Amino acid sequence: MTLPNWYELALAERGVKEAPGEANNPVVQAYYKDTGHPEVRHDKVPWCAAFVGAMLKRAGIKPSGSLAARSYLDWGKKLSEPKQGCVVIMRRGNSSWQGHVAFYEKDAGVRIVCLGGNQSDRVSFASYPKSKVLGYRWPE
Repeated sequence: MTLPNWYELALAERGVKEAPGEANNPVVQAYYKDTGHPEVRHDKVPWCAAFVGAMLKRAGIKPSGSLAARSYLDWGKKLSEPKQGCVVIMRRGNSSWQGHVAFYEKDAGVRIVCLGGNQSDRVSFASYPKSKVLGYRWPE
């Protein structure tokens, strides 16, 4: 199976992490710039949506334009079932507006595995309960 080009770009970013202390990683700062938010200069600002947006933009696909994870609920087309590389939007805590956004990798029973930014302060794979998923999206 051929992977979507934005997902291949995301895979190549694995291991990128926030800089320690007050420093800022210029690679993370570039995610903000690429997604249309050059005013954000600190890698301590939640950057999951910046990462997803940057990978889409670098692949020639218009991102949501927002740094809010849940903005991707209105982006692209809805998928009834996930497929590798699709955008996954999840709730965070009990908040009605906070969330997390990443790329779907695989099913893991009652959990899913996703590749995303700002997962333990780095680009990495992480698993999440399926019960947190708000939607799966694919570019138009």
